[in-house]
Amino acid sequence: MSECTERSEGGMPSQHGMTGKRIVRPYGDTTGDGMVQVSFTLPVPHDKRAEGAAVQLANKMGIDPALLVHAKPMGEGFTFFVVYGRVNHLVDLSAVRVVERDYPLLSAREVNALVKRQLRRKLSVVGACIGTDAHTVGIDAILNVKGVAGEKGLEYYRELKITNLGAQVSVPELVEAARVERADAVLVSQVVTQRDAHLHNTREMSAAFREAMPVGRRPLLVVGGPRFDESQAAELGVDRIFGRGTTPGEVASYLVHALVTNKKARVA
Repeated sequence: MSECTERSEGGMPSQHGMTGKRIVRPYGDTTGDGMVQVSFTLPVPHDKRAEGAAVQLANKMGIDPALLVHAKPMGEGFTFFVVYGRVNHLVDLSAVRVVERDYPLLSAREVNALVKRQLRRKLSVVGACIGTDAHTVGIDAILNVKGVAGEKGLEYYRELKITNLGAQVSVPELVEAARVERADAVLVSQVVTQRDAHLHNTREMSAAFREAMPVGRRPLLVVGGPRFDESQAAELGVDRIFGRGTTPGEVASYLVHALVTNKKARVA
């Protein structure tokens, strides 16, 4: 896999000049060589023509020269390719915009203490995979006591009341469960992304909560999944988006930040 090395626009190591630009280009075999590796599948059987098509596609992507390093049939009429080559594109790091964590990362003990002292009741959390999504690995990693990568899930936090509805939950069922459980927060995991299903489901969910609950009564809406863009929260009508690699501790810390220590009225 290629890495990015900080460079100047002329290819020499970058200097932070008056413009404030920080230019990087991909790193493959040698510093600043612009080498990248990409993989893709084409709906064609594996033969010489298919390999030529893969190289042509790579050229159109700006990879020149493009070296085909792997080609393998993927069932009838499909071929998987790996292409290695050079690109001339540069990236200005000073122009990159990402969603930074704007709240402190707390331990389970700190989360429990804050909820108990300031909320004076258990913080109610309802979680689910909505629509036709049957992949519970994401929601279970955050909610189940076993957690993920050695970090315990939210069920481990004694001051959090967790309701895990599981998979393939309809939006009306989720809204009703949130009402019954008097949810402070609703966590939704979306893994299936074909035809942007995760985006459609999220918009449907946020619209349903706004229609069903008055201003100030809506629970915090949080979604997560490997293909979400964390900067799309406002566009999708939710309060927060978590991407791949999110831990239960990050989610718990955010919930406490938003609902306990930094409580603000949210526009419904």
